[in-house]
Amino acid sequence: MGEVQRVQGRDLSNEDINYISRLIKDHPSWSRRQLSQEICRQWNWCNAKGQIKDMAARTMLLKLEKLSCITLPPRRREPVNRMLQKVITSIEHDPKPIECSLRDIQPILVVSTWQEKAHEDLFACLVSRYHYLGYKGIVGENMKYVIFDCNERVLGCVLFGSSAWTVNSRDTYIGWNESKRQSKLHLITNNMRFLILPWVRIPHLASHVLGYISRRISADWEQRYGHPIYLLETFVEKDRFVGTCYKAANWIWVGETKGRSRNDRYLRLQVPIKDVYLYPTVSNFKKKLMA
Repeated sequence: MGEVQRVQGRDLSNEDINYISRLIKDHPSWSRRQLSQEICRQWNWCNAKGQIKDMAARTMLLKLEKLSCITLPPRRREPVNRMLQKVITSIEHDPKPIECSLRDIQPILVVSTWQEKAHEDLFACLVSRYHYLGYKGIVGENMKYVIFDCNERVLGCVLFGSSAWTVNSRDTYIGWNESKRQSKLHLITNNMRFLILPWVRIPHLASHVLGYISRRISADWEQRYGHPIYLLETFVEKDRFVGTCYKAANWIWVGETKGRSRNDRYLRLQVPIKDVYLYPTVSNFKKKLMA
């Protein structure tokens, strides 16, 4: 093993790994959770709001054990897959057609389910039922929005989550090398789901919603997670969509994906090629992402 290796976004020296080994040896009764929490406290490993990054530390410990660098105490219980536990509740909603001009339904109300948790089940129900990719829940930093018109009729849903780990066209456009990408990736978010309900026929609604959310999402993110967002990204399947609403909302096309899955270690898995669009939330986003 070299003097320094990067694990879970941290550069670990032999001294760091020896410290973890001593911690395990000196506290044989500690659980894995106690170990990870103590490491966070000793290393001041916290998020922007000062909360310890316990899950990141536990993932780091698992990776170190897999690399044969440490031996963790036995698990006290089997890990729970929260994604498998997610049960989508059916929420009553009115599929009556809505066909009018954008002006007729103003002002539109964009509700964050983080602030209005009563809408969480409605979001999950609509996206799982009407989005072609479905929805089974999400982990990590995210922001969910439900869109209503002036008469409180639901129009659609929007989901932003963790940005893609590596995208050549995006990283080249920003000017990132690997180390900058690893340290700044949390300042980008991915528009993972965008749903206008199938019975809603309102010209320019999608681009209007994108523009509205693009102007507020950084403040929402900072309020919830303690850091801003400087760049939005999305991936549009070329064989299915042409990205009209993103173009109308002034998102920037920067290239295409290579048609491979993020888990494709042996370059054998083919997935749809997607157009890559970006939207800066600040004018000097490159400077901030390269700082």
